[in-house]
Formats: sequence, C-alpha cells, structure tokens
Amino acid sequence: MFGTHDLLLFVAAGLLLNITPGPDTLYIAGRSTAQGWRAGAAAALGVGAGCVIHTTAAAIGLSALLAASTAAFTVVKIVGAVYLAYVGIGLMLSSGAGRQGSTVRRLPPASLRKVFVQGCLTNALNPKVALFFLAFLPQFVSPDAPSKALAFLLLGVVFNVTGTTWNLGVAVFTAHLARGFRRDGRWLAWFNRGVGAVFVYIGVRLAFIKPV
Repeated sequence: MFGTHDLLLFVAAGLLLNITPGPDTLYIAGRSTAQGWRAGAAAALGVGAGCVIHTTAAAIGLSALLAASTAAFTVVKIVGAVYLAYVGIGLMLSSGAGRQGSTVRRLPPASLRKVFVQGCLTNALNPKVALFFLAFLPQFVSPDAPSKALAFLLLGVVFNVTGTTWNLGVAVFTAHLARGFRRDGRWLAWFNRGVGAVFVYIGVRLAFIKPV
C-alpha cells in the first residue's frame, strides 16, 4: 500500500519499540509525576514532534538516495537489517542489571511550552533514534515504490500515531500513580529479550527480500 509492504509487521514492531522503556518514556513519566497529566501529555506530544523531524529527514535524504540507485536501495536495506539484528541481540543479552528498583526522576516544574520543547529535543537530538529510523523505515519500503518519500512519510505517520497514543497513556497512568514507575529488573530483562528476538527476526527476514 502506497509503496510499503508488511505493514502489520511494521505496526507490531513499532508498538514493541514504543512500549520498551527508554529516555522518552522516562521524561514523560517524570513530567507526569511532577506536574500532572497535562505536563505528561505536553511531553508526549513533544516527543511526537521529534519523531516527525526524524521521519522528514529520512524521507528527504534516504528517498532521494534510494530512488537514484537499485544498488543503493539494496545496500541500505542490508545495512539496516544488520543494525536491527545488532539491536535485537543487544536486547536479548541484556540482564536488566542496574535497573531493578529504579524510579522515575522527578523534574522541576516548567511551563507546558517548555515541557513540549524539551520533549521534542529529547527525541530529536537522540542519535540512537535517528539511526533506528534510518535502519527501520527502509525495511518496509517496496523497491518499486512509485514515491519512496511518500512511503517513508506514511510509515512515519503510522509509527508516530501509535507511539504518541502509547505515550499519552503513559502520561495519564503515571500521573494517577503519582509515585511513578518501579520496574522489576527480571521482568524487564525477559521483556527486552522478547523484543530483541522480534528485531532479529525482522532483520534476518527482510534482509533476504529480493528487489522487484
């Protein structure tokens, strides 16, 4: 659809990525804990704005490169698949050490505008997020897509909608808890291993998709 393939797999992988605790989640939870759900929602929307920046950059830069050369498309897909497998193996080997009993950091009060901007910068300036977008999105763009830029943007919108919906839920949930999250290290380790296995599967599977 619109130059993409395996859209359901993309949605499932995106959801797993979004629900894995990371800097964005901690920032949203911290703001909700300190200032209530409105601040958490502003942080979540800011993170979503950061994802828009990553998506736009991928669509502009990568789409031009991939449209110019079938060989470049193949190279980017293989490199991206290897990176996804690398991320997956890293998650599978994680033990959750150092995370057990960790708590959400309380943040000093700030205006909703400042919370939004900080959320945006937290995501937009994270090089790991940029690398993941560059590796992740091309895996689901068809080699014969009539407009690769449109395909990138569509995938980015889908990813952002599901991710922002989840993050808004995190904001409301942590605001009601008030004391924030306390994550069990053993549960987190097994969860990371499950997510890691999915990413390894995606990387291996999509690396062997032949261009049309």
